[in-house]
Amino acid sequence: MSERKVLNKYYPPDFDPSKIPKLKLPKDRQYVVRLMAPFNMRCKTCGEYIYKGKKFNARKETVQNELYMGLPIFRFYIKCTRCLAEITFKTDPENTDYAMEHGATRNFQAEKLIEEEEKRIQQERDDEELNNPMKVLENRTKDSKLEMEVLENLQELKELNQRQAQVDFEGMIDQYRELEKREREREKEEDERETKEMLERVLIKRLRDSDSDSEHEEESSSAQLKKSSTDKPTDILTDEKPLEAQVASAGGVKRAKVESWERSVGTLGGRGSLGSLVVRKKPAVPVSKPTAAVAPAARTSPTGSTASTAVNTSKPAATQNGSSSLSLLGAYSDSDSNDSE
Repeated sequence: MSERKVLNKYYPPDFDPSKIPKLKLPKDRQYVVRLMAPFNMRCKTCGEYIYKGKKFNARKETVQNELYMGLPIFRFYIKCTRCLAEITFKTDPENTDYAMEHGATRNFQAEKLIEEEEKRIQQERDDEELNNPMKVLENRTKDSKLEMEVLENLQELKELNQRQAQVDFEGMIDQYRELEKREREREKEEDERETKEMLERVLIKRLRDSDSDSEHEEESSSAQLKKSSTDKPTDILTDEKPLEAQVASAGGVKRAKVESWERSVGTLGGRGSLGSLVVRKKPAVPVSKPTAAVAPAARTSPTGSTASTAVNTSKPAATQNGSSSLSLLGAYSDSDSNDSE
């Protein structure tokens, strides 16, 4: 099997290259090539900006009767991307660049204009120095002065750099960072100390409040115990002033009890109020069986002196027992019991 890509061609023995006819092509023929815009440009027809590096399908031709040191110059035809107007530019081998010809204006060529201006100034200076030796001396003097100024400025810059080189910028930065770190730590310690003091004050206040409450409770409980141990259950019935003092010291509970007692029974200070609620019990006549000696006498007495003497003997006992208020209260009873008797 023969090779597909071969390097050697077969030439028959009777091959004569002079017999091959030559094609007659025009010298200004055009080729279609793919290229990129060599510089920024702006279309004159519509004002569209075409940036450097944009790709186009361009037509290429050789410029007739223009050569630079034997090098041909080529012309390119492109179309605007917006209005399809034709734009042409050609090569510039003298400046190793491209030159705009028709259809657009070149943008951002300040550097090229500066270079052209410098070349023009240098050309004028050379022309002046060519025919005027005094001008040459003046130009050399100016150049020497300018060179001395440049050297002085350069020396100043070197001294400034040396002075700045002696400064330890890293050390300064580290020192500043250390200072900031200490400041932050100090602020943190102050905050912690303030919070600790605040917590201690709150704790002490709570302890004082709790201690005062406990002392108050202990005092009230001890006072109640003393009163309960010293007082008698019947003191509330006999003494009115000690009752008021006890009520005032004990609190609202005993006062409420006393008020309920007074509403139900009344005060015990006077007889009028107590007499309005209770009825005095009549003294009972003691009935005793007469003895054998006394019974006949009692029967024989027509006037009943024996009963009167019994009644009279019972009255002194009643008056003796009524000396205390408690015994007086026991001598009274309800009106129902009196009625029943």
